[in-house]
Amino acid sequence: MDTILYFAFTAAYILLFVWAFSKQKSWNFMSFIYFVLLGLIYDNGMIAIGKFIGEGPVLENLSLLRFWSHAFLTPTLVLFSWGALNHAGIGWVRKKAVFAAAIIYTLALIAMEIALETWGLELATERQYGVLRYVSAESSSGPPIMVLLVSVVLIAAGILLWKKVGWKWMLIGAGVMTIGSAVQIPVESSAVTNAFELFLLTTLVWTKVHLESKEQN
Repeated sequence: MDTILYFAFTAAYILLFVWAFSKQKSWNFMSFIYFVLLGLIYDNGMIAIGKFIGEGPVLENLSLLRFWSHAFLTPTLVLFSWGALNHAGIGWVRKKAVFAAAIIYTLALIAMEIALETWGLELATERQYGVLRYVSAESSSGPPIMVLLVSVVLIAAGILLWKKVGWKWMLIGAGVMTIGSAVQIPVESSAVTNAFELFLLTTLVWTKVHLESKEQN
């Protein structure tokens, strides 16, 4: 069952990427969403085909790239948030100090994730619900701190967008993702919780399309 879900998530992210690109109005900081989508296409795709590749060094090395791409790409959602606020016409975010803070915060999150989670990472096989994948050999109790800190920025940016232009979907997406990550869902699947992540990315792409279309008008 989970194999089908991961293939479905991969297809959904590909469609999101195509939709975002087809609606592209200008290249700006919201365009960082493309890198995040590519990372999620790879992440879900590798999990989906893991059992077909089989246990061994090939799948292990390909899986390691999943963790490195997550470390480098997920923090760029901070820059996406800055770009969204900039497009919404929130003047104070255009100050050099705020822009510099967004860049520094992004780089700090990347460094934090590499130092705490990715560098020297040891992987172990996991067979669960019909899926074969490599996961961290060290047990984890909850989402990495980097993900939580990115979520804080997304929620804050979502609140500001709602107040400034009445657009609430970025806030809803970030809120649903945060709650979904914190709550244990009694379902026999390791893929179901990824639906919250897909919902978040859908709202972010929708936010990009909405703000760029509004700017053209």
